[in-house]
Amino acid sequence: MNDFIIIGGGIVGLATALGILERCPGASLVLIEKEGQVARHQTGHNSGVIHSGIYYAPGSLKAQLCREGASATVAFCRDNGIDHEVCGKMIVATNDLEQGRMNALFARAAENGIECERIDAAELKRREPNIEGVGALYIPSTGIVDYPAMCRAMARRIGEQGGEIVLGAGVTAIEEGPAGVTVRAGERTWQARQLIACAGLQADRIARLGGIVPDFQIIPFRGEYYRLPPEKSGIAKTLVYPVPDPDLPFLGIHLTRMIDGGMTVGPNAVLGFAREKYAKFSFDLRDVATYARFPGFWRVIGANLSSGLVEMRNSLSKRHYLEACRKYCPQLELDDLQPEEAGIRAQAVMRDGAIVHDFLVRTTARSVHVCNAPSPAATSALPIGGMIARMVLEQRETLG
Repeated sequence: MNDFIIIGGGIVGLATALGILERCPGASLVLIEKEGQVARHQTGHNSGVIHSGIYYAPGSLKAQLCREGASATVAFCRDNGIDHEVCGKMIVATNDLEQGRMNALFARAAENGIECERIDAAELKRREPNIEGVGALYIPSTGIVDYPAMCRAMARRIGEQGGEIVLGAGVTAIEEGPAGVTVRAGERTWQARQLIACAGLQADRIARLGGIVPDFQIIPFRGEYYRLPPEKSGIAKTLVYPVPDPDLPFLGIHLTRMIDGGMTVGPNAVLGFAREKYAKFSFDLRDVATYARFPGFWRVIGANLSSGLVEMRNSLSKRHYLEACRKYCPQLELDDLQPEEAGIRAQAVMRDGAIVHDFLVRTTARSVHVCNAPSPAATSALPIGGMIARMVLEQRETLG
């Protein structure tokens, strides 16, 4: 019997495995991933940004983990030869309403201990000649990285520390007894004293297999991107973000430098009709039927109908999507928006329609289920993994 089984080969599952092995040298650990490679879904389809933590409530766990995670990510990449760059970020205000929100963000940055510079329109134009705004915040600690490469390095380190990673094993059953947990993937079976599930887009389903009746539902939201042509890839020296609406859980359409030298525009945020299919208009009947039966889905849609319709319009009309970009980058043209693969975000929603903005963890006597690991989970993955590892080891002590 193993000491630990982890379900999920995204960056949070891998970081958790590392966190456990670092704290329990010699422990037997198996990580099970249903895809043929690690980082196949949320981790492999995000924007590749190392976030600073400026957006999060001062003193909150998200703010703390993001600051720690940004430093830990850069250190991990440096130690493992992974391409990364700390290139900085501009949060650009384009009108008086956004400037007021920007000033509130500036105050929040100070409370969070994040280096942040407030600049006027003239200084913005000097630093970023192609960007228009009435002012901006410059955050020098924001960076970019290849998260899938980081995950592959994590997987190698797990193997070096005696852990085992099993790919192509979709979990079909979980049985928990007084002595341990049995996990089945078709005809294959593993046993361990403890189970940790970091299943992302499948978190609610894995929790249900593990004997938890979930009080939440994973709703998939598509983030649709475009890639700029090579001749426009230098349109900005930094990452360029709009000032976000504090009432919405998404950051708005932004310009993101990529570690491969390209530049993307996006994402928007539209309801997804499949959890793990990335082509536009993808549809999975089971996924849609699952959330359509959940009362919290209809409540969250009703509460966010107007913003949802704007996002859907931008999804269906490239011209409207372009308008959102041209607010701060008027040099962009319709032909500049070239195809790029979408991402899908696992958003946990409660039965009353409340969007879960923070970590959501459910436990049994021998299992810990990470049911919501909110953005910026990739940036924060290493300290998140340490936090989950500590939780698992505290549970281990109670088991004797």
